[in-house]
Amino acid sequence: MSPSDPAARLAALADRPDGEIDLAEAALLVAAAMQPGLDLDAEAARLARLGKDAAARLDGACGPAADGERLRWLTVFLYREQGFAGDAETTCHPDNSLLNRVLDRRRGLPLTLALVLIEVGRRAGVPLVGVGFPGHFLVRHAHHPEIVLDPFDGGRPLTRGECADLLARVAGRDALFHPRLLQPSPRFDVLLRLLNNLHAAHLRRGDAAPALTALDLALLLLPGDPARLRARGMLRLRTCDFAGAADDLERYLAACPDPPDRGAIGELIECARRRLRRLN
Repeated sequence: MSPSDPAARLAALADRPDGEIDLAEAALLVAAAMQPGLDLDAEAARLARLGKDAAARLDGACGPAADGERLRWLTVFLYREQGFAGDAETTCHPDNSLLNRVLDRRRGLPLTLALVLIEVGRRAGVPLVGVGFPGHFLVRHAHHPEIVLDPFDGGRPLTRGECADLLARVAGRDALFHPRLLQPSPRFDVLLRLLNNLHAAHLRRGDAAPALTALDLALLLLPGDPARLRARGMLRLRTCDFAGAADDLERYLAACPDPPDRGAIGELIECARRRLRRLN
């Protein structure tokens, strides 16, 4: 991989200390890896312009107001004036996990809308952090942990009770809410969650090639991760990449000394090896 390769740049970026990972840059590198030829500089400039416009709008609307007031105006700017919104109609479409397409369409998932909110807020003097809430990414004010926003629902503030209700909807009524669920997420984990969303979206559509690309990127960040090795091995089997499938599944077994599916996976490896011998 060359230094200009988005995948190589993503791996280098993710290898930094967590606090130095630029999530907007990382999300654009993911988008470029998934969409060869994407102009990264142009996309970064577009996001920067949005941040600059937000800063000017907030300064004009409320000046050096209290943090809560500047945050309120930030959500007015992004959601009412710029038209960002959660995509409730085609939630599972891969476009919702590609930052450039979210900027194009003004639609996205909670995670990608959170990235826009956080990045634009940073440039407008509103410090925000991501919260990897189960099943529904949230945003929290960096200086006021009691302020939690739903980026999918117009940046609406949520009470603790509403967070508990949201947890029950996405994780089941038996799920117990705890304040630790609202702790800021490590940026590395946010990046992996973005890649998981992309992989799942393409898999639902039966698009094997981009689903594999998303797994390749995740394994660049977490080499040897058993779950992702198994997933990639199974997907490679479906695409008749028997050598790659056997290699991934063997690495999965090596990483998990006693998995419950050892016998079934062993049979799949042998099947892949037989198919490979026939092809040769």
